[in-house]
Amino acid sequence: MAQIQTLLDRIGYEFKDEQLLKEALSHSSSGSRNYERLEFLGDGFLNFTIASELFHLRNGDDEGSLSRLRASLVRQSTLAEIARELQLGDYLIMGVGEFRSGGFNRDSTLSDVVESIIGAVFVEAGYDTARAVVLKLYGNRIIELPASAELKDPKTRLQEKLQATGLPLPDYQVIETSGKQHDQQFVVRCEVREPALKATATARSRRKAEQAAAQLLIEKLVKHTQDEKGA
Repeated sequence: MAQIQTLLDRIGYEFKDEQLLKEALSHSSSGSRNYERLEFLGDGFLNFTIASELFHLRNGDDEGSLSRLRASLVRQSTLAEIARELQLGDYLIMGVGEFRSGGFNRDSTLSDVVESIIGAVFVEAGYDTARAVVLKLYGNRIIELPASAELKDPKTRLQEKLQATGLPLPDYQVIETSGKQHDQQFVVRCEVREPALKATATARSRRKAEQAAAQLLIEKLVKHTQDEKGA
Protein backbone atom coordinates (compact mmCIF):
# COMPACT_ATOMS: atom_id res chain seq x y z
CA MET A 1 0.00 0.00 0.00
CA ALA A 2 1.20 3.52 -0.78
CA GLN A 3 2.21 5.83 2.08
CA ILE A 4 -0.98 6.60 3.97
CA GLN A 5 0.27 10.04 5.04
CA THR A 6 0.19 11.16 1.43
CA LEU A 7 -3.51 10.28 1.26
CA LEU A 8 -4.23 12.07 4.54
CA ASP A 9 -2.51 15.19 3.23
CA ARG A 10 -4.67 15.10 0.12
CA ILE A 11 -7.85 14.63 2.16
CA GLY A 12 -6.86 17.37 4.58
CA TYR A 13 -7.57 15.38 7.73
CA GLU A 14 -5.46 13.29 10.16
CA PHE A 15 -7.34 10.28 11.52
CA LYS A 16 -6.73 9.54 15.20
CA ASP A 17 -8.35 6.10 14.92
CA GLU A 18 -6.32 4.08 12.41
CA GLN A 19 -8.87 1.27 12.46
CA LEU A 20 -11.61 3.65 11.39
CA LEU A 21 -9.55 4.73 8.39
CA LYS A 22 -8.78 1.09 7.58
CA GLU A 23 -12.50 0.31 7.67
CA ALA A 24 -13.22 3.23 5.33
CA LEU A 25 -10.73 1.83 2.82
CA SER A 26 -11.83 -1.83 3.06
CA HIS A 27 -13.95 -3.37 0.30
CA SER A 28 -16.55 -5.99 1.25
CA SER A 29 -14.38 -8.65 -0.44
CA SER A 30 -11.77 -8.12 2.29
CA GLY A 31 -13.99 -9.17 5.19
CA SER A 32 -17.00 -8.34 7.31
CA ARG A 33 -15.59 -5.05 8.59
CA ASN A 34 -15.72 -2.94 5.46
CA TYR A 35 -16.72 0.51 4.23
CA GLU A 36 -20.41 -0.14 3.53
CA ARG A 37 -21.83 1.37 6.76
CA LEU A 38 -19.52 4.39 6.56
CA GLU A 39 -20.42 4.83 2.90
CA PHE A 40 -24.12 4.91 3.84
CA LEU A 41 -23.44 7.67 6.35
CA GLY A 42 -21.09 9.57 4.04
CA ASP A 43 -23.61 9.47 1.21
CA GLY A 44 -26.25 11.14 3.39
CA PHE A 45 -23.83 13.72 4.74
CA LEU A 46 -22.45 14.52 1.28
CA ASN A 47 -25.93 15.06 -0.19
CA PHE A 48 -26.88 17.38 2.66
CA THR A 49 -23.62 19.35 2.49
CA ILE A 50 -23.80 19.86 -1.27
CA ALA A 51 -27.49 20.80 -1.02
CA SER A 52 -26.69 23.35 1.68
CA GLU A 53 -23.85 24.90 -0.31
CA LEU A 54 -25.99 25.17 -3.45
CA PHE A 55 -28.90 26.63 -1.48
CA HIS A 56 -26.71 29.53 -0.35
CA LEU A 57 -24.70 29.96 -3.56
CA ARG A 58 -27.53 29.76 -6.13
CA ASN A 59 -30.18 32.12 -4.77
CA GLY A 60 -32.00 32.40 -8.09
CA ASP A 61 -32.39 28.67 -8.75
CA ASP A 62 -35.61 26.80 -8.03
CA GLU A 63 -35.90 23.33 -6.48
CA GLY A 64 -35.65 21.51 -9.81
CA SER A 65 -32.52 23.40 -10.81
CA LEU A 66 -30.89 22.82 -7.44
CA SER A 67 -31.67 19.11 -7.68
CA ARG A 68 -30.01 18.86 -11.10
CA LEU A 69 -26.95 20.74 -9.85
CA ARG A 70 -26.65 18.52 -6.78
CA ALA A 71 -27.07 15.37 -8.88
CA SER A 72 -24.21 16.45 -11.14
CA LEU A 73 -21.93 16.83 -8.12
CA VAL A 74 -22.77 13.66 -6.19
CA ARG A 75 -23.10 11.27 -9.14
CA GLN A 76 -20.81 8.28 -9.41
CA SER A 77 -18.63 9.69 -12.20
CA THR A 78 -17.86 12.90 -10.28
CA LEU A 79 -16.97 10.98 -7.11
CA ALA A 80 -14.80 8.56 -9.08
CA GLU A 81 -13.02 11.54 -10.61
CA ILE A 82 -12.30 12.89 -7.12
CA ALA A 83 -11.11 9.43 -6.04
CA ARG A 84 -8.63 9.30 -8.91
CA GLU A 85 -7.31 12.73 -7.99
CA LEU A 86 -6.66 11.30 -4.50
CA GLN A 87 -5.21 8.15 -6.12
CA LEU A 88 -7.51 6.17 -3.84
CA GLY A 89 -7.04 2.99 -5.84
CA ASP A 90 -3.53 2.71 -4.37
CA TYR A 91 -4.92 2.52 -0.83
CA LEU A 92 -7.90 0.17 -1.16
CA ILE A 93 -8.00 -3.04 0.84
CA MET A 94 -9.77 -5.84 -1.03
CA GLY A 95 -9.79 -9.54 -1.72
CA VAL A 96 -7.37 -10.97 -4.27
CA GLY A 97 -10.13 -11.83 -6.75
CA GLU A 98 -11.66 -8.36 -6.60
CA PHE A 99 -8.24 -6.76 -7.01
CA ARG A 100 -7.31 -8.92 -9.99
CA SER A 101 -10.62 -8.13 -11.68
CA GLY A 102 -9.78 -4.41 -11.56
CA GLY A 103 -11.96 -3.46 -8.59
CA PHE A 104 -9.39 -0.91 -7.42
CA ASN A 105 -10.14 1.18 -10.52
CA ARG A 106 -13.91 0.61 -10.82
CA ASP A 107 -16.03 3.77 -10.70
CA SER A 108 -18.60 2.21 -8.39
CA THR A 109 -15.96 1.20 -5.85
CA LEU A 110 -14.00 4.45 -6.02
CA SER A 111 -17.13 6.56 -5.56
CA ASP A 112 -18.21 4.44 -2.58
CA VAL A 113 -14.84 4.91 -0.88
CA VAL A 114 -14.96 8.70 -1.24
CA GLU A 115 -18.30 8.60 0.60
CA SER A 116 -16.98 6.17 3.22
CA ILE A 117 -14.04 8.46 3.98
CA ILE A 118 -16.42 11.40 4.38
CA GLY A 119 -18.53 9.26 6.70
CA ALA A 120 -15.48 8.28 8.72
CA VAL A 121 -14.40 11.91 9.15
CA PHE A 122 -17.91 12.77 10.31
CA VAL A 123 -17.88 9.91 12.86
CA GLU A 124 -14.53 10.94 14.31
CA ALA A 125 -14.56 14.72 14.02
CA GLY A 126 -18.15 15.88 13.51
CA TYR A 127 -20.01 18.18 11.16
CA ASP A 128 -17.67 21.15 10.70
CA THR A 129 -14.57 19.08 9.96
CA ALA A 130 -16.43 16.72 7.62
CA ARG A 131 -17.89 19.70 5.77
CA ALA A 132 -14.41 21.21 5.40
CA VAL A 133 -13.15 17.91 3.95
CA VAL A 134 -16.03 17.79 1.45
CA LEU A 135 -15.31 21.34 0.28
CA LYS A 136 -11.58 20.57 -0.03
CA LEU A 137 -12.25 17.43 -2.06
CA TYR A 138 -14.59 19.26 -4.43
CA GLY A 139 -12.26 22.23 -4.94
CA ASN A 140 -13.82 24.64 -7.45
CA ARG A 141 -16.41 22.17 -8.73
CA ILE A 142 -19.25 23.74 -6.74
CA ILE A 143 -18.64 27.39 -7.65
CA GLU A 144 -17.79 26.64 -11.29
CA LEU A 145 -21.01 24.76 -12.08
CA PRO A 146 -22.73 25.78 -15.33
CA ALA A 147 -26.29 27.05 -15.47
CA SER A 148 -28.64 24.27 -14.38
CA ALA A 149 -30.35 24.21 -17.78
CA GLU A 150 -27.08 23.04 -19.33
CA LEU A 151 -27.16 19.97 -17.09
CA LYS A 152 -30.41 18.69 -18.59
CA ASP A 153 -29.93 15.71 -20.88
CA PRO A 154 -29.95 16.44 -24.65
CA LYS A 155 -33.35 14.79 -25.27
CA THR A 156 -34.98 17.03 -22.66
CA ARG A 157 -33.25 20.15 -23.97
CA LEU A 158 -34.25 19.35 -27.56
CA GLN A 159 -37.87 18.76 -26.55
CA GLU A 160 -38.03 22.02 -24.58
CA LYS A 161 -36.40 23.92 -27.43
CA LEU A 162 -38.99 22.68 -29.92
CA GLN A 163 -41.93 23.19 -27.56
CA ALA A 164 -40.84 26.77 -26.87
CA THR A 165 -41.22 27.61 -30.56
CA GLY A 166 -44.38 25.54 -31.14
CA LEU A 167 -42.63 22.98 -33.36
CA PRO A 168 -43.47 19.24 -33.51
CA LEU A 169 -41.58 16.92 -31.18
CA PRO A 170 -38.67 14.85 -32.57
CA ASP A 171 -38.93 11.27 -33.74
CA TYR A 172 -36.34 8.65 -32.70
CA GLN A 173 -35.78 5.48 -34.68
CA VAL A 174 -33.33 2.62 -34.21
CA ILE A 175 -32.07 2.10 -37.75
CA GLU A 176 -29.46 -0.57 -37.02
CA THR A 177 -28.23 -2.88 -34.26
CA SER A 178 -25.07 -4.97 -34.37
CA GLY A 179 -22.87 -7.11 -32.15
CA LYS A 180 -23.56 -9.84 -29.63
CA GLN A 181 -26.21 -9.50 -26.93
CA HIS A 182 -23.71 -8.38 -24.27
CA ASP A 183 -21.85 -6.00 -26.59
CA GLN A 184 -24.40 -4.42 -28.91
CA GLN A 185 -24.12 -1.21 -30.87
CA PHE A 186 -27.24 0.86 -31.59
CA VAL A 187 -27.56 3.32 -34.44
CA VAL A 188 -30.34 5.82 -33.79
CA ARG A 189 -31.72 8.58 -35.98
CA CYS A 190 -33.33 11.67 -34.48
CA GLU A 191 -35.48 13.66 -36.88
CA VAL A 192 -37.66 16.76 -36.83
CA ARG A 193 -40.02 17.73 -39.63
CA GLU A 194 -39.89 21.49 -39.17
CA PRO A 195 -37.28 22.51 -40.00
CA ALA A 196 -36.44 19.29 -41.85
CA LEU A 197 -33.35 18.11 -40.00
CA LYS A 198 -31.99 14.75 -38.90
CA ALA A 199 -28.97 13.41 -37.02
CA THR A 200 -27.60 9.91 -36.49
CA ALA A 201 -25.48 8.58 -33.61
CA THR A 202 -24.09 5.24 -32.45
CA ALA A 203 -23.65 4.00 -28.88
CA ARG A 204 -23.65 0.83 -26.77
CA SER A 205 -27.20 1.41 -25.57
CA ARG A 206 -30.33 2.75 -27.23
CA ARG A 207 -30.67 5.47 -24.59
CA LYS A 208 -27.12 6.74 -25.09
CA ALA A 209 -27.51 6.68 -28.86
CA GLU A 210 -30.75 8.69 -28.59
CA GLN A 211 -29.06 11.24 -26.31
CA ALA A 212 -26.10 11.57 -28.66
CA ALA A 213 -28.37 12.00 -31.69
CA ALA A 214 -30.43 14.62 -29.84
CA GLN A 215 -27.25 16.57 -29.02
CA LEU A 216 -26.22 16.53 -32.68
CA LEU A 217 -29.66 17.73 -33.70
CA ILE A 218 -29.55 20.58 -31.18
CA GLU A 219 -26.29 21.71 -32.78
CA LYS A 220 -27.88 21.52 -36.24
CA LEU A 221 -30.88 23.54 -35.03
CA VAL A 222 -28.59 26.23 -33.63
CA LYS A 223 -26.68 26.42 -36.91
CA HIS A 224 -29.94 26.49 -38.91
CA THR A 225 -31.21 29.39 -36.80
CA GLN A 226 -27.94 31.28 -37.21
CA ASP A 227 -27.98 30.72 -40.98
CA GLU A 228 -31.56 32.02 -41.21
CA LYS A 229 -30.66 35.16 -39.25
CA GLY A 230 -27.63 35.73 -41.46
CA ALA A 231 -29.59 35.26 -44.69
